[in-house]
Amino acid sequence: MPVQLSTAERRRILVVDDNEDAADSLAMMLSLDGHEVRKAYTGAKALSCVRDFLPDVVLLDIGLPGMDGYEVARLIREEPNGEHVRLIALTGYGQESDKTRARAAGFDEHLVKPVELGNLHRALAAGTPRS
Repeated sequence: MPVQLSTAERRRILVVDDNEDAADSLAMMLSLDGHEVRKAYTGAKALSCVRDFLPDVVLLDIGLPGMDGYEVARLIREEPNGEHVRLIALTGYGQESDKTRARAAGFDEHLVKPVELGNLHRALAAGTPRS
């Protein structure tokens, strides 16, 4: 069931995952919640979307082919508005070393797939990057 969000709670969200079905499903769910959502299936496309869409939040898979999510996160942080984007790793990589590496790459939060919806909603509602 969709979450009823106030205008202030709605976010511009970029979902980045090479598993197109997973990205499409998550994007649809977030859209039904009232968020404005775009999708990218590669790291290069994610960077392009960050520049054009100017998301508030990026839900970023780490295990992307070619350019992995760690590199994408570092490059997003180098963008002119990159420090204002909340970066959330949404990944199957759940070891403590993965979380440490994600933090070092610039992620604000680390969620492990399959993510519980309550945890996802909490992460989306959280404050500004690095808060």
